[in-house]
Amino acid sequence: MSKLKKISGKDCVKILCNKYGFEIIRQKGSHVILKKTISEGQIGTVVPLHKELKNPTLRSILRLAMIDEENFAQFQ
Repeated sequence: MSKLKKISGKDCVKILCNKYGFEIIRQKGSHVILKKTISEGQIGTVVPLHKELKNPTLRSILRLAMIDEENFAQFQ
C-alpha cells in the first residue's frame, strides 16, 4: 500500500525541483513541464497545478519522473 499523501501541484513541483533536480522548462495553462538530464538522456514529467492531486495522478507523475513512491513519500 502506498504512503502517498494528497498534496497540491505546487508542492509537488517544489519537491521535484528541490529534492530530485528537475527544472521547470515551461508552463502552459495550469500544467508545468519539468525535465532532468541523466546519463541515459533526459526524463520529463508534467504536473497539473491543482489544489489537490489525486493519488492516481501523483503516481503517473512519479512514473514519468522515474521516482519510487516510497522515496517520494519521505519528502511529503
